[in-house]
Amino acid sequence: MLEDLINNVNLISIKNNLGKNMAKKKKVETKTEITSEIVKEYGINAGATVVGIANSSDFSQAPKGFKPTDALEGCKSVIVLGNPFPIESFENSIEYTKVRNAMAKKMTSIAKELAKQIKKDGYKTKAISSIGGKYLNGEHFGIISLKHAAELAGLGYITRNYLLTNMEYGNRLWFSAVLCDADLTAEEKIELDICKDCDKCVENCPSGALANPSSLEKKECSKYYKTVNRKLEIQCFKCRTVCPYGFGETTEN
Repeated sequence: MLEDLINNVNLISIKNNLGKNMAKKKKVETKTEITSEIVKEYGINAGATVVGIANSSDFSQAPKGFKPTDALEGCKSVIVLGNPFPIESFENSIEYTKVRNAMAKKMTSIAKELAKQIKKDGYKTKAISSIGGKYLNGEHFGIISLKHAAELAGLGYITRNYLLTNMEYGNRLWFSAVLCDADLTAEEKIELDICKDCDKCVENCPSGALANPSSLEKKECSKYYKTVNRKLEIQCFKCRTVCPYGFGETTEN
């Protein structure tokens, strides 16, 4: 009788393991093949104006803890989503801050929607919010650098003002991203040198945050992030507006 009981237990264990293995196999079999073109279409349909793709392996220069694979194990591709600020938002600091905050929420929502769609196709994903991250040595950094991700994804070029500049939209693009384990074809990085000898952003920066050509002095820049009536107000954005390419190559600023 004891022998029969042991045999029954072993039989149940075998059946359970077989069921788990079949479930795993079924899960793999339901994965839908997606391409870069399909993912871009997903992004546009979710509400993005521009979509670019970078390989996670291209983030080798990112600090430890801030690489795509640190945020999503097995990450192969970084999908960057962008939408432009309306030119009218640069009229004053109140309007700029209002639009910037609304844009941050919108881009985060778009990233979540895209991540949800790709996950339905059977892939691991992680949405990277437009604003958010963690601190390192007293400075705040995003989960990944979105502007560097945008540059690697072929959406533009980081100019002297440390902003991502796109030839059509200038430095008005606001970003979010999605990490995934799908192996997608990446864009080619754009190689430009549009700044040349121009130092307008450096000369017009009231905080001196752009004085060092190798790094942005975030603490100096943040002095113009003020709390007014218990609300954040960004009181300077000259680095955007004085740039000859700030509003795009074909748009007069």
